[in-house]
Amino acid sequence: MTTSDPTRELPKSWDPAEHEDRLYQGWVDAGYFTADATSDRPAFSIVIPPPNVNGSLHMGHAYEHVLMDALARRRRMQGYEVLWLPGMDHAAIAMQTMVERKLAGEGLTRDDLGREAFIERVWSEKAEIGDNIGTQMRRLGDSVDWSRERFTMDDGLSRAVQTVFKQMFDDGLIYRAERLVNWSPVLKTAISDIEVSYADVEGELVSFRYGSLDDGQPHIVVATTRLETMLGDTAIAVHPDDERYAHLIGTELEHPFSGRMIPVIADAYVDPEFGSGAVKITPAHDPNDFAIGQRHDLPMLTIMDDEARIADTGTPFDGMDRFEARVKVREALAEQGRIVKEVRPYLHSVGHSERTGEPIEPRLSMQWWVKVESLAKAAGDAVRNGDTVIHPTSMEPRWFGWVDSMYDWCISRQLWWGHRIPIWYGPDGEVVCVGPDEQAPEGYVQDTDVLDTWFSSGLWPFSTMGWPEKTPDLEKFYPTSVLVTGYDILFFWVARMMMFGTYVGPQLGEDDKVPFRNLFLHGLVRDEHGRKMSKSKGNGIDPLDWVERFGADALRFTLARGANPGSDISVGEDHAQSSRNFATKLFNATKFAMMNGATLGDLPERATLTEADRWILDRLATVHAEADAGFESYEFAKACEALYHFAWDEVCDWYLELAKVQYAENDAERSRSTSLVLGTVLDSLLRLLHPVMPFVTEALWTALTGQTSVVVAEWPQGGDAAGDAAAARHIDDLQRLITEVRRFRSDQGLKPGQRVAAEINGLDVAGLAPSRAYLDSLARLEPAGQDFSATATIDVRLSATTVTVRIDTSGTVDVAAERKRLTKDLAAAEKELAGTTAKLGNEQFLSKAPDHVVAKIRDRQQVATEEVERLGAALDALSGS
Repeated sequence: MTTSDPTRELPKSWDPAEHEDRLYQGWVDAGYFTADATSDRPAFSIVIPPPNVNGSLHMGHAYEHVLMDALARRRRMQGYEVLWLPGMDHAAIAMQTMVERKLAGEGLTRDDLGREAFIERVWSEKAEIGDNIGTQMRRLGDSVDWSRERFTMDDGLSRAVQTVFKQMFDDGLIYRAERLVNWSPVLKTAISDIEVSYADVEGELVSFRYGSLDDGQPHIVVATTRLETMLGDTAIAVHPDDERYAHLIGTELEHPFSGRMIPVIADAYVDPEFGSGAVKITPAHDPNDFAIGQRHDLPMLTIMDDEARIADTGTPFDGMDRFEARVKVREALAEQGRIVKEVRPYLHSVGHSERTGEPIEPRLSMQWWVKVESLAKAAGDAVRNGDTVIHPTSMEPRWFGWVDSMYDWCISRQLWWGHRIPIWYGPDGEVVCVGPDEQAPEGYVQDTDVLDTWFSSGLWPFSTMGWPEKTPDLEKFYPTSVLVTGYDILFFWVARMMMFGTYVGPQLGEDDKVPFRNLFLHGLVRDEHGRKMSKSKGNGIDPLDWVERFGADALRFTLARGANPGSDISVGEDHAQSSRNFATKLFNATKFAMMNGATLGDLPERATLTEADRWILDRLATVHAEADAGFESYEFAKACEALYHFAWDEVCDWYLELAKVQYAENDAERSRSTSLVLGTVLDSLLRLLHPVMPFVTEALWTALTGQTSVVVAEWPQGGDAAGDAAAARHIDDLQRLITEVRRFRSDQGLKPGQRVAAEINGLDVAGLAPSRAYLDSLARLEPAGQDFSATATIDVRLSATTVTVRIDTSGTVDVAAERKRLTKDLAAAEKELAGTTAKLGNEQFLSKAPDHVVAKIRDRQQVATEEVERLGAALDALSGS
């Protein structure tokens, strides 16, 4: 048996700032978070979605980390060998942009430094940033294995990148081709879809005329919002069945500025009902036009350089910025009389670079690509076959909709910071892919581009564990148990990992087909009004600010309490304050228990326990099962709600008060059993709450039990949730009775500690006669004396009978207030009686409603009838007093 040590006193109050850092460092120093690959315990592993090295954790990160940590801590307590692997992403575009911005402040560019010196500067900046994110993770309480922290530009991860690139190149899955990409003129690189954000922009839709200015001669009117792109037009398209243009299909019209002849082609893509029914085709600067250009083998003229300036068109517009050219082209067309009409404003969606804010330019560019067809199919089949399970399953259609229609992936970026593409070119055009243990032939030059950041982060689950070497970590912890991430990057990072994981899986082993067994997708964190958090709206919340003000446990519980698979969560300061109050409530309850000698040990025979004891133990078993079910199904909100209401409403508000009565009996055996029950309940409750609220539970549990740490304590064993139905019914009745008496006292303005004499009838029939001491203590009643004269009557309907409490409040009752209360209650009872009577008098309702529903309505009618009679009599008695 373990007992709490009364000398290990808790402080007067719980101040998170005084304890959290010390507790966390103690866990790290003790090695609780360090995984052992040689252990014979079952493995549980999570790899952290790597945040950008130059960033900081926002509320979305905090949300994700809390959920991962809760899973890891619970599995650790359940006896698993847990690896939660931390690390950061090199964030190619973000990091390079940050460094270039700093250089600009020094009057320098990356070209002034040269590639090698620039990369050294980036490494230096990374060192200066230091462990900013790591510090934040520690403040949150992340139980990660710091000994295994990784970075996507580590030597080991770089080796993995080179290895998989060469394997895929040799397998024909990586190729080089000129295709359309999202181009950032500021960054001067291709960027991925996820780095493009769309916003409605007011522009102008300009209609202009190709061909003759004479209406009787061949001509076509087209419209565009990007007039400068007409310099790269190589066709005009109409629908094959559009009779208006049938005579022009196959003919050519002269370009107004270059003199080139532009063919008129037929393509079913064109909507004959939209605009003039004809569209200009610029294959090198529009995704849809590119597809048409491929179908019709059209020339693809790139008319802009990497800074989006008009170039190589042989027109007066060369050298102009694209927006300047837009105006000048319109003016030149107007001079020729070709402008048909201008519509201002014209609201349309335009893609912008998330990093630099400028509109992206669809641009034909020579890039490296991954052929995704077979890889995407394998990623889809992994979910179809059940190798990876998506939570919630409602997200599966979105997953299949993406992977089943995925297009080839552009993996090259025109940057310097990142994994340089391991392709080398010979003096006579030779192309060699160089693996990590190979050397390029002398005289060969390496490709200048680097890989998309998603390429290296796509290898994260296995590259962080030592692949391509067959390491103990891979053998023990791969595939990972679960990936926790937001549904908003399902199609980017998650899809990449699944493609790479299914590709390298056969090299690892028969059971290593996928990178993670489960995929838990959480939603976005929104503000208390349901709006998406953003800097521009000013509604973002710094999670570390809440840690400072309310404590890490309050932040964590707030986020976990709202977390369900696939659902967004809304949070505000009121939620954090409520969670802080909950931590304080736990602290005070445990302190009370320790002051009264709460004890851990074998419980007495169940028959010797009071009904209150049996009730709280049964409720613990039920809530334990609910919490387990919630954690297992990633329904954190259900688990936290069950634990919160059990802790606050049942343990603190009721059982502790009932325990005080039992202690007051001055019966040594009763006090001992009460202490054992109280200790057992709080011991289990603190362990059940630990995954979500690690700091306060650590302080309380170690003080309560005298043991080393709840981090490595055993997860509570579930009990028999069936329980004692009679005890549950009696305690429920007792609570209802005490609540009604308390409400009466409050209505009358009685002081909380003021005792009043009472005569109670019906306790025997209700089975509450043994509970009279609880009632007297918690409702502040005392037995009626010889001269007792009731001034008020309270009738409380319980499960088996109505208990009547006659109270003498001579000199204390506000008659007017009591009459007001009774009148209000009578009105409610009469409304209920009228409603149930109307339903039971409705033949249509009676013919359609199930028997048990009708029976329930009849019961409600009976109760309402009794309430009307009781309250009417009480009002009559009050009038005569």
